[in-house]
Amino acid sequence: MWDRIANYFARYPSQAKVARLLLRYGLRIDRRHVYCGEIQISDSALARAAGVDRRVVRSTSETIRRDPQLRKLFTQLLPTSHLKAAASAMGWSALEVVPTDPHQPGILAGIAQQIAAHEISIRQAIVEDPMLSEEPKLFIITESAVPAELIPELRRSRGVKALTLY
Repeated sequence: MWDRIANYFARYPSQAKVARLLLRYGLRIDRRHVYCGEIQISDSALARAAGVDRRVVRSTSETIRRDPQLRKLFTQLLPTSHLKAAASAMGWSALEVVPTDPHQPGILAGIAQQIAAHEISIRQAIVEDPMLSEEPKLFIITESAVPAELIPELRRSRGVKALTLY
């Protein structure tokens, strides 16, 4: 996905940083503002997060609004609640999986199948996009603790380079 979007911003690396930030956090463009869900985000707050001047945020928004394809994507984004850090407070487990190849199909399916075989319910699964993350990961939040004997099994799953249990 990012490689197609990057073409629009090839001549403007600072705008590309802003666009990548918008995608990463599911921030949408609507009229002249950026929103996280229904919460308006200031240009200066986005600029600080992206490490650019606030005018770059404004020009990135304008670039997106002017192009029909970019506008179609960036006006539809939604933020996602990531439960990894909160899992232990809820009595759940969080698994972080580093894939050998993030483009390999079936990594999530294989791990989910093993977890289901132990009759553990998955509350959330989030896969980072390989084009938006330097080292994309898979996060699986389970409704109950993952038993110790399942960990080596999961580590041996096809496509798993590393696995961390939180």
